Amino acid sequence: MIKILIVEDHALVREAVAQTLSRLQEGVECVEAKGADDALAKLEASSDWDLAVIDLMLPDMNGFSLLAVLAKRFPDVPAIVVSAMDDEASVRRAIKGGASGFVSKSSSGEEMLQAVRVVLAGGVHTPDTTDRAPGRRSGAPVSERFGLTAAQTRVLELLAQGKTNREIADLLGLSEGTVKVHMSAIFRALGVSNRAQALVVISRHGTRL
Repeated sequence: MIKILIVEDHALVREAVAQTLSRLQEGVECVEAKGADDALAKLEASSDWDLAVIDLMLPDMNGFSLLAVLAKRFPDVPAIVVSAMDDEASVRRAIKGGASGFVSKSSSGEEMLQAVRVVLAGGVHTPDTTDRAPGRRSGAPVSERFGLTAAQTRVLELLAQGKTNREIADLLGLSEGTVKVHMSAIFRALGVSNRAQALVVISRHGTRL
C-alpha cells in the first residue's frame, strides 16, 4: 500500500492527479487536500504517509512555505511539486526548499509516474530543463558545468565513491571542517541540500566530473 497526499486547490486537477497516480501500482491510496491547512491536518491525523504532491499556488499558503513546514514537521514524508510555475528558478527554489521532485503541469502522466518512482526510491527528480546550469556546456564535465573549483572537484570525486567526510579529509590531507566547507559549496552549486541529492545530480549528468 502506498499512501499519497495530493495538495491542490482545484478539484479537477486533484482528481486528474489521483487518477494518474492510481496507475502507479495496485494498492495506491490517494488522499486529497484543498489547501495547506487541510494538508497539515491530514498529515497530523496519521503517520503512514509515503509521499506528498504539492501545488505551489495554494489559497492559504504558498507551496514554498508549505515545503518548509513539511521539512520541519514531517521530515520523513518526501514531497513532489506539481506546478505550472515551471521556470528554472522555481524548480531550483523548490528543490532547495526541501522538495524531492518537481513536475510541470504541462508534463505527461508518465513523467509524473516516473518522478514518483524516483522519489519513492529515495532519489530526486527534476525536469530536464534544470539539468544544465546557465552558461555551462551540456557536454562538459559536472565540475565545469557547475563551476566547481579544483579542490571542490576532488572532494566531489571522493563523495561519488561513497567516502565519508573524515575519509575525504584523510585522503586529501585536509581538516574535516575544510571538507564540510567544500561540501556546502558543492551543494549550493549543484542546487541540492544533501549527499544523496548530489549523487543523483552526478548520475543524471553522467560519470564525468
